[in-house]
Formats: sequence, structure tokens, C-alpha cells
Amino acid sequence: MHYIIEGLDPAPFRPLFALGDEALVEQGIVRVVADAAPGYPCRITLKEAQPGETLLLLNHESRGGDTPYRARHAIFVRERAQRAASMIDRVPEVFEPRQLSLRGFDPAGMMVDAAIAQPGEADALLRGLFEDPRIVEIDVHNAIRGCFAARARKV
Repeated sequence: MHYIIEGLDPAPFRPLFALGDEALVEQGIVRVVADAAPGYPCRITLKEAQPGETLLLLNHESRGGDTPYRARHAIFVRERAQRAASMIDRVPEVFEPRQLSLRGFDPAGMMVDAAIAQPGEADALLRGLFEDPRIVEIDVHNAIRGCFAARARKV
């Protein structure tokens, strides 16, 4: 069994960086500058922003559709993010130090199973959840703050 984890497409976020802070606030978006690492995980590159990097903190719909599991939450995106990360059969470094919530979904967008991964356990638990033939994708969230981290898909 193989899986892929991809970051978000940067294209929809690029125009937002050209807006002034007031225009961003009107859309519920906040411009931030990373002051530590770790602490600002980019959902495009799936890497930690380094101190001094500019990011946007915004609300993102991570799971759409007409299901009870529709989800929106805050995410960070880095201004300098050029292309989305893509990782086959491995987890991004930003997963490693974090406690994660893994939520397995079937093709209809219904949650089938879930698990909590302690630091360093994400790969093994993703593989375990994907052994269930009903699960086609797994949404990964930071367990403490609930933010969407990435989606893993069975390939």
C-alpha cells in the first residue's frame, strides 16, 4: 500500500499577499512574521517557516462537500511558497514533533476510523489506517490546536 501527501496549491493564496493589512483583516486574514521555529507550519510547502518569514493566517475549508464532516480551520501559508510539497510514502518533517489527529474517510466523505499519532508515529498509523479498504484518504490535523495539516491519499 502506498500513499501520497501533498501541500495546498499556492495559486489561490498568492494574490492575498499583495493586499494591505486592512484589506486582509476585512477578509478575516492576518499577516504574521514568524518569530520562532517551529511554530509556523506552512500548508503549501509542509515545512516550518523560519524566523523573519512572512505568512498569512487564514481560515481554510479543508473538507468540503455536503457531509457532516465538512471542516474549516486556521492555517498558515508562507509568502515565498512557490509550489506544493508532494511526498510519497513518507511524512513531512512538520509532522514529526507534533501530536496529530488522523481521520480516515471513505469515497463518500464519511469518516470510517481515526487515530491519534504521538510524535514520530504518523507514518505507521497512516499505513495502518490505509489497511482498511474503505479508507481512501486521511485528513491530518494538529491534535492540540485542531488546525488542518495535510491530506494523505491512497495511491
